[in-house]
Amino acid sequence: MTTTTPPVEIAFLGGLGEIGRNMASIEIDGRIAVVDVGVLFPDAEHPGVDLILPDWRWLVDRRDDIDAVFLTHGHLDHIGALPYLLRDLGFAPPVYGTRLTIAFCEAILEEWPDLPRPEFRELAAGDRVQPGVFDVEAVQVSHSIPDGVAYAFRTPHGLVVHTGDFKLDQSPMDGRPTDLAHFARLGDEGVDLLLVDSTGAESPGHVPPERSIGETIRQHVAGVEGLVVVASFASHVHRIQQVLDAAAAVGRRPVFVGRSMIRNMAIASELGYLDFDPDEAVDPRDVGRYERSDLIVISTGSQGEPFSALSLMGAGDHRWLDVGEGDLVILASSLIPGNEHAVFRSINNLSRRGCTVVHKGTAHVHVSGHASADELLLFHNIVEPEHVVPVHGEHRHLKAHAALATATGCLPEHVQVCEDGDSVVLEDGHVRRGDGVPTSHVYVDGFLDDVGPALLRDRRRIGEDGICIAVVTVDTHHLRLAGDVVITQKGAVFAEHADDILEQARKAVISELDGLPAAKFEDLAVVQRHVVQALGRFWKSQTGRRPFILPVVQDV
Repeated sequence: MTTTTPPVEIAFLGGLGEIGRNMASIEIDGRIAVVDVGVLFPDAEHPGVDLILPDWRWLVDRRDDIDAVFLTHGHLDHIGALPYLLRDLGFAPPVYGTRLTIAFCEAILEEWPDLPRPEFRELAAGDRVQPGVFDVEAVQVSHSIPDGVAYAFRTPHGLVVHTGDFKLDQSPMDGRPTDLAHFARLGDEGVDLLLVDSTGAESPGHVPPERSIGETIRQHVAGVEGLVVVASFASHVHRIQQVLDAAAAVGRRPVFVGRSMIRNMAIASELGYLDFDPDEAVDPRDVGRYERSDLIVISTGSQGEPFSALSLMGAGDHRWLDVGEGDLVILASSLIPGNEHAVFRSINNLSRRGCTVVHKGTAHVHVSGHASADELLLFHNIVEPEHVVPVHGEHRHLKAHAALATATGCLPEHVQVCEDGDSVVLEDGHVRRGDGVPTSHVYVDGFLDDVGPALLRDRRRIGEDGICIAVVTVDTHHLRLAGDVVITQKGAVFAEHADDILEQARKAVISELDGLPAAKFEDLAVVQRHVVQALGRFWKSQTGRRPFILPVVQDV
């Protein structure tokens, strides 16, 4: 196949080297389609940060070239950044997705009333759409949320398949397994480039079916005399269905807790993805009117989020729910890397209150939503791609997946392990590295759009070493120190030791400034620098640490 049209370029804006922030773009003849717009949730390394977004500056600069956004499924690490992208673009390109995915997006955008509203274009597995220069076919995949799809892009230079997140559950709760026959047909057509989920590439064997969780949950719930609490992701409709089935089997009524849980389950129920009687649900405010043995609480907070419903229960601070002796808590979810400390803290707090806590490490209460190594081997053998780029995973997952791809016959030089910001170019069926795009992490803190890595370093430093504030008054007319130097600190030393060490710090600053040539007092920035240097040396020599130093230098 030889063509005179420009090559096709795929750029990776997030999701390569991390779990989350999934986003890529595909450019055909100068036009751009975006695949997924996800967020990454912060961990202890990101103090004060609410969300982490992809860096789409170059995409904003080319906003007029964007024809469409394609969403693979409704998890926040694939759709959660959509409102931020729409805000920064200043217009709303058409957004394609399945019914449930679009419903979740519409619910998110309700909290952004001033944004331009996109035209949501619903599609189903098997549909083929052609916005602008793009020719895109949706392929059914099974994941830990209903209505997931992969996308096949037919381009002038070959067929590109993006799997999104998937697994090969052969008996999924909704009866809609990954459509291997459809992928086989694409393989027969000839897949020139496969962009494929790598999250489970290090896990051997096959992922157990999702429905195998139900029996475990029923066994644990049966016979419990107190309250039962099950924590899960608010988008895990299949998992919640099994909890509801277990509740019905033992005669318990559900109590949905957590804003996203209440919202998502209402959407899933209304659209027919969740089978239960909404009239059976109990409002959290009415829990006190029922026997504890009559209820099962379905809650957010499985990742130990500080202000989630489950964390508040563990701390004894939830407004309506109190847990303790005789109660059972089930964490029916995965452990996202980076959240280990928060999750174990939540488990310990619940245990201190007398709860029995069941989690993935002690019982079969979770299965992955991502294809494991043996499933990926099968998938590659069915699709038989010419070139492969592993996506969606930490670097170790991408490397493990690259080894699987070569094990199934893909030439090593045809497997590209990329990182965020990289791009690959498809031309006449051949793939090579592209020039890439500018990228970084965009940290959202409240109303601050991007607090940046420098501010995060300052926050970490203050959190680890404390802060020292020095107030210095100089006379720039007479070129000398004027008045006394005042030193305060927080978190650098214990309060009972502070007076002596702060007096020594004060003398260190005065000694530094007394040694300066008079001309240097004309420039307050120079004085600031010397104050920081003097205190840095002092704290290092006295404590072995360097607190964050804030110099306040003022002129009389």
